[in-house]
Amino acid sequence: MLFVFALTSGCREASGGEEHVAVAGGDPDRGRTAIATFGCGSCHTIPGIATAKGTAGPPLFFWSKRTFIAGEVPNTPDFLVRWIEVPQAIEPGTAMPNLGVPEGDARDIAAYLYTLR
Repeated sequence: MLFVFALTSGCREASGGEEHVAVAGGDPDRGRTAIATFGCGSCHTIPGIATAKGTAGPPLFFWSKRTFIAGEVPNTPDFLVRWIEVPQAIEPGTAMPNLGVPEGDARDIAAYLYTLR
C-alpha cells in the first residue's frame, strides 16, 4: 500500500525535460527564507543558501533526485513535509531535531528543496 501512496502523492510537472515536484501550498522563495529562519543551514549544506554550510547533517544537494527520506520513507511531498515538521514521526530516535516548524513553513521548505536538481 505504501508503494501506491508514494506513486500518487506527489505532483510532477514536466519542465524543460526534467520533472518538477510541486508541493501543494508551498512556495520555494518563502522556503529559502524559512530555511534561514529555522536555522536548517547550521546542520546542513544547502545549495542556493549562502549561510547553509553545516556539516552535522547530510548535505541536501540534488534533493529532488533522492529516492528516500532518512532511508525510511519514499521522497514524496507529504512525507517530506511531515519529516520537516516532526522528524521523529518518520524515524524515531533520529538526530534531526524537532524545530517546531509549522506546516505552512514546512511546505515552503519542501518546495525549495524540490528545486534542487
